[in-house]
Amino acid sequence: MSKENELENISLLGNQNVKYSYDYDPGVLETFENRHPELDYFVKFNCPEFTSLCPITGQPDFATIYISYMPGIQMVESKSLKLYLFSFRNHGDFHENCIVTIMKDLIHLMEPKYIEVWGKFTPRGGISIDPYANYGKPGTPYEEMARKRLFQHDLYPEKIDNR
Repeated sequence: MSKENELENISLLGNQNVKYSYDYDPGVLETFENRHPELDYFVKFNCPEFTSLCPITGQPDFATIYISYMPGIQMVESKSLKLYLFSFRNHGDFHENCIVTIMKDLIHLMEPKYIEVWGKFTPRGGISIDPYANYGKPGTPYEEMARKRLFQHDLYPEKIDNR
C-alpha cells in the first residue's frame, strides 16, 4: 500500500481548523494501517493532562492515563486520540468507568491484539483512585497474557510521595 493510500483516512493530523469537542465523542478517533502486523510490539501513550468531571459533584478530576497496546491491523492516530481524551473534559463519570470506556472504544476502533489502560488520578478528599483495565483478543495467546498481566499489574505499587 502506498503512503498516500495509507493516510487517506487521517483528517485531523496537520489540520489547523480542528474543533475541540467538550462532550464525550468517540467518533473523533481515527486509525491508520499497521505496517508491521506480523510483529508483536507495544505502542504506549502517556497522557498526563486528562480531565473529567465527578458525576455527583461536578468537580474536575485530573489524571495521567497510560494506554499500552499491541496493534493488529489498525493503529490509533495520536492527534485523534488527544482530541478524544479531551472530549472527556465535561464528561461526568466515575474514574473506573472512564478507564473502561476508553479501553472499549479503542478495542472497537482498532481490534488490537492486546491493550491496557491505567488511570492514575490525583487525590481528592485524601484518596487517589488508579483503575486498570486490560484485554487480550479472545482465542489467542494475548487472552492469557491479559489474564496474567491483570493478576500481576500492581505487584509493586508506587509510593504516595511520587505524585
